Amino acid sequence: MLDPRLLRNDPQSVAAALARRGFVFDAAGYSALEDKRKSLQMRAESLQAERNQRSRAIGKAKAAGDDIEPLKKAVAGLGAELDRAKAELETVAAELADIQAGLPNLPDAAVPDGEDEADNAVIRHWGEPPSFAFEAADHVAVGEGLNGLDAPTAAKITGARFTVMRGDIARLHRALIAFMLDRHVGSDYTEVNVPYIVNSKSLYGTGQLPKFGDDLFRLAEPDDYYLIPTAEVPVSNMVAGEIVEADALPLRYVAHTPCFRAEAGAAGRDVRGMIRQHQFEKVELINIAHPDDSDACHQAMLASAEHVLQALELAYRVVDLCGGDIGFAAARTFDLEVWLPSQQTYREISSISNTRDFQARRMGARYRDPDTGKPRLLHTLNGSGVAAGRALVAVLENHQREDGSVNVPAVLRPYMGGIEVIEPGSH
Repeated sequence: MLDPRLLRNDPQSVAAALARRGFVFDAAGYSALEDKRKSLQMRAESLQAERNQRSRAIGKAKAAGDDIEPLKKAVAGLGAELDRAKAELETVAAELADIQAGLPNLPDAAVPDGEDEADNAVIRHWGEPPSFAFEAADHVAVGEGLNGLDAPTAAKITGARFTVMRGDIARLHRALIAFMLDRHVGSDYTEVNVPYIVNSKSLYGTGQLPKFGDDLFRLAEPDDYYLIPTAEVPVSNMVAGEIVEADALPLRYVAHTPCFRAEAGAAGRDVRGMIRQHQFEKVELINIAHPDDSDACHQAMLASAEHVLQALELAYRVVDLCGGDIGFAAARTFDLEVWLPSQQTYREISSISNTRDFQARRMGARYRDPDTGKPRLLHTLNGSGVAAGRALVAVLENHQREDGSVNVPAVLRPYMGGIEVIEPGSH
């Protein structure tokens, strides 16, 4: 959530910043509504003061033996007028709150200008895309050839955009997760195991609600429960409503969870294979940081995710997302895009975002300033370290061989019982 003081005092600068995201903010309309709120609040406070004064006058008149009926009628009339003013004030305040809840974060000044992913800025490349003496198969064909990926069975038991993994492919997927967790824990991250179900307050805190409710899987009412779209939600909300001591920062967490997304806004995209599924798994990195350190934390998180791809021997590039492509809560986002031979292009495998104090304000997450002793808003950062399903896709495609087998990257072999190659007919 944006700073309400900034919205009140300089709505035009907010409108200009949000325009870089392609978001239209009616600054004049917001200011008019805010002026109306102030007027109603002053009116309600004035009526309350007058009512209190007349109520005291009733007490004095009663003690003096005077007729208090006219005074009581006047107070009753004031009470009704006060109730109307309060009701109108609540309505206007709710309108303002709805507007504020729907405003995305302000992009950092360093964010490139642009409308969509075509305008993202490529920062650097790492590794060389593999050169095959044969036509590269996509991950679906590779996985089916190894009897390891089975979408039809998943469709039978659940529906579209799910996959059953079997045998060494399922083991490879598990190996990727274990390797990533071990790598990040070894880099001073604290592993956490969190619920896969959260309440609406948590989703509001990280910005998924109210705007993106259609992309969520909600459990049956009346329970206020949702399946998590990412571990960012439960892990970030661990500090919701808390005041963290400054010397404990940064808090660095890593969590492996399944993720559940309805993908309501992605109809028709990536319908084949595991690129865009309703259920997938990620190893998520979360940093809870002092504002002065959040940029450094952002770069460190990016490096952590890059080290995973480098260890897996996967060519990738780092992209600085433009204003029109960054997510709702993000102030700045770096994407890691891995090379997929079947598509002859780079595809996202990790997004690493600094939300500044946007989520912290929604969550009420603060640290105690050691100089003043006062609580101040934290900065929160999140990113994949990396998405396990997409990492599996990349390994199958980039390490495939002409006979349909797949080389297991060296770092994964200890997690695979020493298996170096997954071959057709293996288990």
